[in-house]
Amino acid sequence: MKLPSRVMTIAGSAAGGSAGIQADLKTFQELDVYGMSVVTAIVGRHPVTNKNVHLQTTEAIEAQFLTALEQVGMDAIKTGMLFSEEIIETVAKLIKQVSINHYVLDPVMVGKMNSKLLEDHAISLLKERLIPVATLITPNMPEASLLLNGRSLDDVDDLKQAAVDLYQLGPKAVLVKGGRLSGSAVDVLYDGKTITTFEAPRIDTANTSGAGCSYSAAITANLAKGETLVSAVQSAKQFVTTAIQYGFSYTDIVGPTYHAALRKKGETIKINVTQNNEKTSL
Repeated sequence: MKLPSRVMTIAGSAAGGSAGIQADLKTFQELDVYGMSVVTAIVGRHPVTNKNVHLQTTEAIEAQFLTALEQVGMDAIKTGMLFSEEIIETVAKLIKQVSINHYVLDPVMVGKMNSKLLEDHAISLLKERLIPVATLITPNMPEASLLLNGRSLDDVDDLKQAAVDLYQLGPKAVLVKGGRLSGSAVDVLYDGKTITTFEAPRIDTANTSGAGCSYSAAITANLAKGETLVSAVQSAKQFVTTAIQYGFSYTDIVGPTYHAALRKKGETIKINVTQNNEKTSL
């Protein structure tokens, strides 16, 4: 029996189940990899104190990581919400202790409900300690703008230039997600040589909580299974676009994507890929 690839997510726990650790583990299960987690913080707003982010100690973070490493091992790692300089420093040291093929860094900074998920002074440490060792970083437009010192991003050409410039920070590749543009949902990948764009139909829904987490988790899972970078992104975009298409909500608050949609609905959304001016689709 061939065992599934082992994928670790290091991120925040989202009490509502739509994002963070919960979204990552649902994605891993759907894509048939063995998922593990290190919780960096618990995200849930207290109705009296209004406190939204409840950090874990570095001891707790180390204990989770080292236990998983001893019991299972790791083939790939994804990081999401890290929040503080202390946690970033701890995670950087832990990642150095393992030999893995892929590390996907989702630079989570602002939540779907505009929750602040990365301290301002931690951005420079993220650039210094983690981005240079990443296989891929996956910023959305606001995150890419913050990493580029507030640069305005308004169209696909801006995304392309942002991807090229973010590559100078040291990762092996950059995927800038264009979810906030109008028109089709276009993401731009740059690997130091080639710019590749991924285009999907834009789904008219507010229920997209956890979409970014799920996208980067899906890419990590696909890479762990041996897919090429372009194929891993293309398959992941199909997975998350279908999940968005069937997103739902139990209340009047923005709801989750539906992680089981691709499996349960059996429908395929075409993802157009443009690379060196040649188009392919999945």
